[in-house]
Amino acid sequence: MSEATTSADTATRVATEASVATQALRFLLVGGLGFLVDVGLFNLLRANAPDGVHGWPVAAKAVALVAAIAVNWLGNRAWTFRTRVRRADTAREAMEFFIASVAGSLVALACLAISHYGMHLTSAFADNLSANVVGLVLGSALRFVAYRQWVFRR
Repeated sequence: MSEATTSADTATRVATEASVATQALRFLLVGGLGFLVDVGLFNLLRANAPDGVHGWPVAAKAVALVAAIAVNWLGNRAWTFRTRVRRADTAREAMEFFIASVAGSLVALACLAISHYGMHLTSAFADNLSANVVGLVLGSALRFVAYRQWVFRR
């Protein structure tokens, strides 16, 4: 192998690693915005619940979650993975994004269920730690890989 080939391979590897790091940082920033939309809209809708509507918090959370997923899809499509080739089938891309997002959310729910019901760690602190720290980190890792390798693949 020549020195020029080795140098070119090294440059390509460094550029790829920088690209993944940049995408990961942008992914986290877009996800943070989505998190704010989710929590903010949920609390806004919950605070303005119509009188006597049973199940309103669940409906409010569903609306907030769908809004956050939409914000995340737009942000990741336009900014995080913008260097990827644009797909002609935008509706399919959006559906794949939604599926990957729900899969990541299920990871957080699984962490909560294991901690709460399997390990009997039932305090509010334990529930938040398992769902909103461990579950959020693991679910976000799954989403990043799914978005990069499936939804916004080259």
